[in-house]
Amino acid sequence: MGVTKAEAVASDGGKVVDDIEALADLRKEPAWKKFLSHIGPGFMLLWVILIGLIFALIIQSLSANLGVVTGRHLAELCKTEYPVWVKTCLWLLAELAVIASDIPEVIGTGFAFNLLFHIPVWTGVLIAGSSTLLLLGLQRYGVRKLEVVVALLVFVMAGCFFVEMSIVKPPVNKVLQGLFIPRLSGPGATGDSIALLGALVMPHNLFLHSALVLSRNTPASAKGMKDACRFFLFESGIALFVALLVNIAIISVSGTVCNATNLSPEDAVKCSDLTLDSSSFLLRNVLGKSSATVYGVALLASGQSSTITGTYAGQYVMQGFLDIKMKQWLRNLMTRSIAIVPSLIVSIIGGSSGAGRLIVIASMILSFELPFALIPLLKFSSSSNKMGENKNSIYIVGFSWVLGFVIIGINIYFLSTKLVGWILHNALPTFANVLIGIVLFPLMLLYVVAVIYLTFRKDTVKFVSRRELQAGDDTEKAQVATCVADEDSKEPPV
Repeated sequence: MGVTKAEAVASDGGKVVDDIEALADLRKEPAWKKFLSHIGPGFMLLWVILIGLIFALIIQSLSANLGVVTGRHLAELCKTEYPVWVKTCLWLLAELAVIASDIPEVIGTGFAFNLLFHIPVWTGVLIAGSSTLLLLGLQRYGVRKLEVVVALLVFVMAGCFFVEMSIVKPPVNKVLQGLFIPRLSGPGATGDSIALLGALVMPHNLFLHSALVLSRNTPASAKGMKDACRFFLFESGIALFVALLVNIAIISVSGTVCNATNLSPEDAVKCSDLTLDSSSFLLRNVLGKSSATVYGVALLASGQSSTITGTYAGQYVMQGFLDIKMKQWLRNLMTRSIAIVPSLIVSIIGGSSGAGRLIVIASMILSFELPFALIPLLKFSSSSNKMGENKNSIYIVGFSWVLGFVIIGINIYFLSTKLVGWILHNALPTFANVLIGIVLFPLMLLYVVAVIYLTFRKDTVKFVSRRELQAGDDTEKAQVATCVADEDSKEPPV
């Protein structure tokens, strides 16, 4: 499995390389709607966004470097490196991550239809099941045009938040404190921070970024690969810096508006449970009565763009682990059919509030799953067997390991304390609590053991890098040319 195969997969379904690069750029647009799922009054989560985006920049760069140097994406490397039972579990977890990331898109689309057409959220969720299939069909008429339209809508919404920020004038000292002084307080703050990290650093994106670089014609020379890695770092850095600015504006606006002394009782209720469908009032100063409509259109556009690229991530995961190529519409239908079930049930039973909580839960699942994509990436990136002389700096990889284990530690602490607290304070009989503990505590132990196994397992497979393959091809061509020249020199004159 080499670059040629990856390129073939990237162009599956009649798509050209430019289309894939367009969708890659679209994926890097500021996903502001994810952050609105987790913000509340105040500025305390700004530091989580800052650290999360720095971490996202580092691991996206590592993913791109891995693809450029090895000519294989992360799923292909995992399939070759790990035993059958391990790679099967990694594949299932990667598929679960794709589905978990699709749940916020489904619910967000349902919220958008609710704002635009005043239909129930659960009806909008049902419509979301087919809307992305329609969008995938429209790609044949020009994905670049589609990209421009969606990006324009998202940036219009971002611009509205910047204008709103200039109107409400958030206190600069509180914004800076929120960015650079880590602190969490209040009920649910730890869970919100975990969910926010899951929305920022989604595990399936590591597979996606390592695969997208294979669609570009990168020279196999040392200079060519180094320049490509530097370009991908610069490209991701710009996109994530813009994302940081946009989300600073969003949280600053929400924190300032919701802490205002002249807040109306109606807006106070919305601030107490701020979700995607109730956040349009934050733009009332800029857009007036049309704030809900503009917000709904941008929410719809953002959800569709994220879903399309999630389809590509699912394709790469399935191709890498199973060698199965699936058409885009079929892949999207499979993921969406699974994601729509919990979204529909929760939106019917719990309404908008329950759907908003499901978004947070889905993002927390992504955070808990992150180690099972992150650890293989960090091990491969620092391995001489995989990267040769192009292995990443020990400082960058070391920082990533430290930050990754901090996230893992927070996840384990949160799970254990929540589980123990729930068992001690629920109204179930003692026998039922014992049974629940017997089931759940071994699962937590299995989670820890799996992380330890992936961390300390020694790599066993060595790959020939693209540069070595190119050098071998050049040597073979030179030998053939020499043999031909020798044969020509031995021919008798006519």
